[in-house]
Amino acid sequence: MTTFVDRVVLHMQAGDGGHGCVSIHREKFKPFGGPDGGNGGHGGSVSLVVDPQVTTLLDFHFRPHLKAENGKGGAGSNRDGGNGRDLVIKVPNGTVVQSLDGAVLADLVGVGTTFEAARGGRGGRGNASLANARRKAPGFAELGEPGDKLDVVLELKSVADVGLVGFPSAGKSSLISVISAAKPKIADYPFTTLVPNLGVVRVDNHTFTVADVPGLIPGAATGKGLGLEFLRHVERCAVLVHVVDTATLEPGRDPLADIDAIESELTQYGGLADRPRLVALNKVDVPDGKDLADIVRPDLEARGFRVFDVSSATREGLRELTFAMAQLVDEGRRAAPPAEPTRIVIRPKAVDDAGFTIEAEEDGSYTVRGSRPERWVKQTNFDNDEAVGYLADRLARLGVEEKLAKAGAQAGDLVRIGEREFDWQPTLYAGVDFVPGNRGTDLRLEDKSTRPRAADRLEARKARRRRPEDEIEGAPETAVDDLDDPDDD
Repeated sequence: MTTFVDRVVLHMQAGDGGHGCVSIHREKFKPFGGPDGGNGGHGGSVSLVVDPQVTTLLDFHFRPHLKAENGKGGAGSNRDGGNGRDLVIKVPNGTVVQSLDGAVLADLVGVGTTFEAARGGRGGRGNASLANARRKAPGFAELGEPGDKLDVVLELKSVADVGLVGFPSAGKSSLISVISAAKPKIADYPFTTLVPNLGVVRVDNHTFTVADVPGLIPGAATGKGLGLEFLRHVERCAVLVHVVDTATLEPGRDPLADIDAIESELTQYGGLADRPRLVALNKVDVPDGKDLADIVRPDLEARGFRVFDVSSATREGLRELTFAMAQLVDEGRRAAPPAEPTRIVIRPKAVDDAGFTIEAEEDGSYTVRGSRPERWVKQTNFDNDEAVGYLADRLARLGVEEKLAKAGAQAGDLVRIGEREFDWQPTLYAGVDFVPGNRGTDLRLEDKSTRPRAADRLEARKARRRRPEDEIEGAPETAVDDLDDPDDD
């Protein structure tokens, strides 16, 4: 079983923000010292970073679910909750991050390249941070914002300068084992190589990497054999080398037909037509292989290929081949545009950008879309009337009430913000100055709310916990005597 994995699906979840705290400072001779509820901590984010020590995606194959740490909740005495730790995922160089529908989110090339895949949720503010001149002691706090959830596909495309392509058992693994320090598995049966092998080659002052791509066969570009899984590893190669077996005993095989078949698969895969090619006629140490190489060399040169007779066993022609590889790699590097430092792009908002949009649905409802309204709804505790009134004030100041009216919304129409649905009531006078009532309540919602009062809820809770024998013990004495008298029918 191979230990190389180059495509995985990851389920990532950033940490949720911690809830804010509702607290009132109390001490001796100072029963009401003002709000002192702390803020919740921010949730940890999930980031991908390129690490040179990681060469495969195998770890994520067995552990595809990753979650960052949640933020801690706030506490009294103005104690803020701690932030959740960020989750940093180390990936190989050349990892491509895609969405499930195939859209490329990031191409991670270069050691240290970082991509924040999922952002942690913001911590909710405590009532100390929500206090102002009118609302001196808020009876509510913000909830923590949920962290982002994201499913992505990671694909590893080897970052190599030269790619060795050819039929199975053409001698690619033997070739890379001789010109570099790589030690791939070598055997005399097809598809011995099941994973791409990378080797570093040094020629004079030139250093480049060579990738041994698993054997290609006709139909590889459409999923036959192993080619479809590993053709992606030649996308980043600057030079392609056809390794041709001149000593094969398979019927119907010859170097020209092999090259035509491989070129057909590369063309179907696409994006590789501009890469320079070299041809390595391998196994010329075998007499029949040497004779066949002499026969096909003129035809290959007539097609514009530079041809080299090589042998991994005797190392014949390897020096000339590696120098030709180094020359083409050096030319490609010089022709590439110079690397530029990462630019910081600032995109200011438009002057007339309200930060939200309102869409009228076919069923007569209205949907409010925008990062701020949706975040405010997630951070609102809808069991607290004061928190609901505070949300209404924020939305009114943002202009949501006004735009809903302009869009044609009437009282009682269904309005959606995020995952919440509301019956729009413009008579709440949101956004106007008002004097807050008791903590946790809002006078504007009293006639609209069907929630029992706190005293009623407490009495109902006591009634549910009261046992029958407690009622008997609390009954009048005569009644108890009547219950205990067996002669009384």
